[in-house]
Amino acid sequence: MAAHGGAMFPIHEEERLEALRSLEVLDTPPEAEFEAIVQGARHIFDSRMAFVSLVDANRQWFKARCGFSIPETPREVSICQYAIAADDMLVIPDTLADPLFASSPVVTGPPHIRSYAGIPLRHGTSPDARRLPIGTLCVADDRLLEFTPEKLELLKGFAGVIEGILEARRARSESLKLALSRQEALIESERAQRILQQAERMARIGSWRLDLTNNETHWSAQTYAIHQMPPVGKPELEKALLHYPPADRAKVEGALAACANTGQPWDLEVDLINAKGKLRRIRLMGEAEIRDRQVMAVIGVMQDITERYKVERRLREFALTDELTGLASRRAFNETLDEALASTPARASALAVAIIDLDRFKEVNDRLGHPAGDEVLRVMAAKLTAADHLGDFLAARLGGDEFVVMLRGSHAAERLAQGIEQLLTDLRHTVYGEGADPHEGITVSATIGACVRDAAHADRPSLMKAADTALYAAKRARRGTGAIAGRDGILVAHGAPAHQVA
Repeated sequence: MAAHGGAMFPIHEEERLEALRSLEVLDTPPEAEFEAIVQGARHIFDSRMAFVSLVDANRQWFKARCGFSIPETPREVSICQYAIAADDMLVIPDTLADPLFASSPVVTGPPHIRSYAGIPLRHGTSPDARRLPIGTLCVADDRLLEFTPEKLELLKGFAGVIEGILEARRARSESLKLALSRQEALIESERAQRILQQAERMARIGSWRLDLTNNETHWSAQTYAIHQMPPVGKPELEKALLHYPPADRAKVEGALAACANTGQPWDLEVDLINAKGKLRRIRLMGEAEIRDRQVMAVIGVMQDITERYKVERRLREFALTDELTGLASRRAFNETLDEALASTPARASALAVAIIDLDRFKEVNDRLGHPAGDEVLRVMAAKLTAADHLGDFLAARLGGDEFVVMLRGSHAAERLAQGIEQLLTDLRHTVYGEGADPHEGITVSATIGACVRDAAHADRPSLMKAADTALYAAKRARRGTGAIAGRDGILVAHGAPAHQVA
């Protein structure tokens, strides 16, 4: 773990900057794989901030970020530069207790970083060059975080995934440029063909060509390898297309036809079933070979991206699922709610959200310990999952002891109050400590605030804010009750008079 201090420009700074710029990644748009990784890191540490930081000569630029909005900061205020200088993991449990960071602008001012952990990301200008720190994968918070060895090891693993993605980006870029710009010359030249084959093996990229004058196909050795076929003969186009499942086959056929007719290039990610019956994920690119203003052939490349695809899917699933309860995560809920609001007109189907806050949950943690608190969260999640009386609904955990439910149809309109009252009944759970008196348990209940989508609450921020306001109105009245935005009265659990609610 890095000992901070010393010069902020590491040895080999010029070589380090050359390695960073060779990636051609600075100031590029957001990409799903980087966003999924920072969401996963944030989830592991339950932190409010996580980011992929690339440290340039005079600035720190964020390839992916969550928890704050600015795309870059001056290098001199960057904490990440200390991890870069030391080329080692940097963990600061409490910045206010560290003389080097206590007066930093990002500690004393926004985003008020109190805890920080960063792992260097390393890259070289070529596969054989020295790998130097070009940036970091970091988590931070304005609260004190728990940095266990297990969590830090997972963060290191995520950093390794990012390094692999960056290296694949470099190799893919170089190999694609080589394959597409020198295709005809490489076919005619034995020496150049060997260079292409070496590049293909390194990047697991195969090249191909479809001659439109006779419909003959030509595959490179790596294209045969991706199909798990011996490199003999000329594959027939019709048989080659049979390696794709029907839906993806239609995409490839459409892309080939458009390229042959209009010269339109294409870039697809599709499934491929190789000759051994194994399902693989590939990236398939093609462009027109034009002579005398006529499309004579379609040339392109394919890359087996199965492992990267699996990692991306696992990371996305990780980011969209709450690890403790198994419910949808805040991110998954937000995406689903936004999609529902955009795709379903208000007049076509009612839609509502209900925010649920657990009462006396802190008391459970304080008196019985966090394992008991975690068990309460799992029990409440199971009760929400089993709430069939809510009809078409999605339950998610927002964080801490706060849950949320999205309801549709009649259960979001005329049956909303009835559904909340039933939830108030269901979401009651008494917790007993080990060896405790049965009469001394802690009864955890729920307070609920809801809002129905209407003209004044047509987007997620306004809908959630109104539901949250209703929640606090119910809390002010009495915990264990519910309220609906815009409606008078307090809802209580079935069979429980208001004065008896916990």
